[in-house]
Amino acid sequence: MPARLDTTACPTPRWLPEGHSQTIYAALCASHHRVGFARERVETPDGDFIDLDWTAPGLVPGPAPAGGIAAALAARKPSPRGADALALFHGLEGSSASHYAQAIAQHFRSRGWTVVVPHFRGCSGEPNRLPRAYHSGDSAELGFMLETVRQRAPDARWHAAGVSLGGNVLLKYLGEQGAAAGWLAAAAGISAPLDLTVGGHALGHGFVNRRLYTPMFLRTLKSKTLQKAQKFPGTVDVIRVANARDLKEFDDAYTAPTHGFRNADDYWARASSKPLLGGIAVPTLVLNARNDPFLPAHCLPEPKDASDAVLLHQPRHGGHVGFATGRFPTSLGWLPARLATFFRTGD
Repeated sequence: MPARLDTTACPTPRWLPEGHSQTIYAALCASHHRVGFARERVETPDGDFIDLDWTAPGLVPGPAPAGGIAAALAARKPSPRGADALALFHGLEGSSASHYAQAIAQHFRSRGWTVVVPHFRGCSGEPNRLPRAYHSGDSAELGFMLETVRQRAPDARWHAAGVSLGGNVLLKYLGEQGAAAGWLAAAAGISAPLDLTVGGHALGHGFVNRRLYTPMFLRTLKSKTLQKAQKFPGTVDVIRVANARDLKEFDDAYTAPTHGFRNADDYWARASSKPLLGGIAVPTLVLNARNDPFLPAHCLPEPKDASDAVLLHQPRHGGHVGFATGRFPTSLGWLPARLATFFRTGD
């Protein structure tokens, strides 16, 4: 059976009339609470590390407790046995400090959930140890992260959500795993660039895309990569990275060759999650605004493109990870409330 399609509106204010304003305002101005996290560092099998930021009622922000996160969660009152937990994967160059991560984490923590934000390599504020970084299709890494957090709270009802790049990686993982991911109670992909080829070309065209979003991403991506070039001479084509004018040129120069792809086109094709939506067996919300400037509406999935475990929610407005609603100065409460409703009811 095909997926279900929901077109219920996200009630964005009239003075944010289109996708760019809804995206930018939500990121810079919309109101949300601030959340502190307890940080745990985990060694990876290849000699690198990832940082996990945890929040839960009774968990003190700062370094991980001396006895470890698992012990701290087990000691919570009331007992976390059977409690709800959420693993939240951030977007390109995002972190636990990103506006959407803060809003979602606060919403669920205030309702008694444990929330963890696993950082992709190099995104937690400290360079990772290896020449490699992270990419939009690294579902093996995401699987390692999920298994790691599951071990910390094995009796919890685990949910997973991914935003933008993190959403694409999560949906790819779910499509590849099928029923094997059934230990997750539910999942959600938010503003995921489901077709990386179309999304990549979209970011490379248009005045705002080329003058605002692309330079914003390239500024930190180039800086991190050129630092790697100094640490690992000969592993990075420094000239091509430094001269990259858009994400395709950057992915051609660094992301693709470093992570086992022939070029950017090969990377974008093989890392896209849209072809794998039919394999998802876990109840999953795929939320994409139809005016998202990062992904044109014409390439969004239709019900026939996904399994019956998937609910496609495609409101007309919302922008890219925007979804700001309410009176001025607006809030970011609609998105976490939408996730909570789906996790609770499946609708």
